[in-house]
Parts: sequence; structure tokens; C-alpha cells
Amino acid sequence: MTHKIPATVITGFLGAGKTTLIRNLLADAGGRRIALIINEFGDLGVDGDVLRACAGTACREEDIVELTNGCICCTVADDFIPTMTKLLERDEKPDHIVIETSGLALPQPLVAAFNWPGIRERVTVDGVVTVIDTAAVAAGRFADDEARVAAQRAADDSLDHDNPLEELFEDQIRAADLVILNKADLVDEAALDGVRTQVEREAGRKLPILTAEGGKLPADVLIGLQAGTEQLIAGRRSHHEIHHADGHEHDHEDFDSFLVELGSVASREALEDALRTVIAQYDILRLKGFASIKGKPMRLQVQAVGNRIDSYFDRPAAQGEGTRLVVIGLHDRLDDAARKAITAHLETLTICAAA
Repeated sequence: MTHKIPATVITGFLGAGKTTLIRNLLADAGGRRIALIINEFGDLGVDGDVLRACAGTACREEDIVELTNGCICCTVADDFIPTMTKLLERDEKPDHIVIETSGLALPQPLVAAFNWPGIRERVTVDGVVTVIDTAAVAAGRFADDEARVAAQRAADDSLDHDNPLEELFEDQIRAADLVILNKADLVDEAALDGVRTQVEREAGRKLPILTAEGGKLPADVLIGLQAGTEQLIAGRRSHHEIHHADGHEHDHEDFDSFLVELGSVASREALEDALRTVIAQYDILRLKGFASIKGKPMRLQVQAVGNRIDSYFDRPAAQGEGTRLVVIGLHDRLDDAARKAITAHLETLTICAAA
């Protein structure tokens, strides 16, 4: 397969640190020219903007392709195959392709697509790298309270207790050639060992597991695995493939997203306080975007995972640039009333800013 272009699929749940991992990889590319395909669940392309700002010579503007508002695993034929075809038809081919999936994507159908005619002859999956938010796993974000579920089933055995977060977490591990326990510095040794044990159990096979802080790992650790995963993926079936062997299409009906657009907000501190309020009240899984802060010449980038919020000024604000935030959560928590309430709460910040 030495004549084929290697591709690395980087997957992992919302906010696990995939984009940061890729940013560090680009800084340590070792002269490789890398093409990026970035998929986001939501209308706002935040990750592409982040990576475009730091790509440099390893990844030029024309080598970054964004696919927003959906999961690449559900749009293989419509989005991924045409994107790959265009990339491979360029006169100057990349040395390596890196694909960042949406945090809600199943890696299995994407990897299987590398067996499509026209793709399999020219590209191979060097490896699937699954990034884990160690702190979120340690906090029980992806596991049911087994005692509570058992009590509910005892009371009514007809209840459906499928946990979409837990299933997605397991499926992303099952597809992996390498697992990264990111944000390992946020937990103690006992919690880290517990997460490692849980990942090993979900994988069901021997799998290399590394720890990282802030997505910092040498590029040669992440690429050059030579796994040829497209030839192995049929044996790493997802929950959906196991339970819907009839070909029923996978969807993401358990999750939803919407975009909040505002003007300038009163202050960075007020914004973060307001975000913590709505995140807690509506169990928001992921929130990210950009904010205009009153009196500040720089744009504020905002990244929130659960109740952890990070923000920093990333570049000079453009004329008339406002605040745009994508909110991702469980479908039953983001109905129309919830969306209106979240937007209204955040709009109070712009009223204060205008005062």
C-alpha cells in the first residue's frame, strides 16, 4: 500500500480535544503536506477557523475542507466521497489526509467508505485515533447509574433504557486503532486507571492507549500506524450495525443543535456566567463559537464542554462582527421553548452591553 495516500481518522465525543490534537499535529508535521477534512455537527464552522489560523506551511488554505451541519457518517455518499474525489484530483497531492469527524459521528461507515471504487485504489486508512475526554468519563458522563436502571426495569420491563451517549462512546472506541486519554491532568491516578480499564473493556481487544495533556503528542505517534483499517472495520461493528443488520439508516435523532446570534456582549465574565447557567439548566453537551466583547478590539473564542468553559482572544475583531455560538445537546432538552429561553437569557447580555 506504499503508493496510497495515508489518511488518519480522528474521532471522539464532543469536546474531547480533537481539534487541539490536530493543531499540535500540524505544528509538528515534519515537512509533510497535510490535507484536512473537518466535519462539525452544527451550522458554525468553529474548528476550521481554529485550524486555519495555525496551519502554516503544513496545511494551506486550499487544503482545508469543512463539512458543517451534519455528521459525515450519515452523508458518506453526498459529502465525503465527492470531497475525497476532488482532493485526489488535484495536481499537487497531499502527503497525508487528516479527517476530524463530528463528535457525534460513528467512525465505522466513514472508514468503510474507503473501500469504495475510486477511493480504495488511492487512499488507505493509516489509523483511527479516538480521543477521550478523561475527566468527562471519570465523572460518569457516558455511563448509566446501573442500580437506578435496574430499579426502573424492575418497575416496568417495557422501558427503553438505551443511553445514546454511552453507545456512541463505545462505538468510537470499538473503531479505534489508537486511543488517546486526553485531559489526563484533570484527574488523579485512581480515576485515570478507572478510565483506562473502562476503555479496555469497551474495546474488547488489545488496543494501544496513551495519555495526553492538552492534546500534546508527537505527530509520529499519531500518524504512521499503517493499520489499513478499511480492511478491518467490518469486524468492528457499531451498535447500530449490530441491531440494524437490515440496512436501516443511522441518524442522530437523539441530538440537536442550534445557532445563537447576538451583538456585542457586556463582558467576558458576564458571558461565561450566563453560559454556565444555561449549560446547567438544559444539560448542554457542547457550546462553542465566537463573541464580540464591548470595548475589546479582539474576538473572543469560546469553548465549553459541560460546565468547563475556556475562552481566549484569538484575533482582531472584524468590522461589525457579532457573537455567534453553536449549542449542541440532547434533542429532548433542546425543544423550541428551550431554544427561545436560552437565546433570551443570552440576549440580556447584549442589552447590558448597549446600556
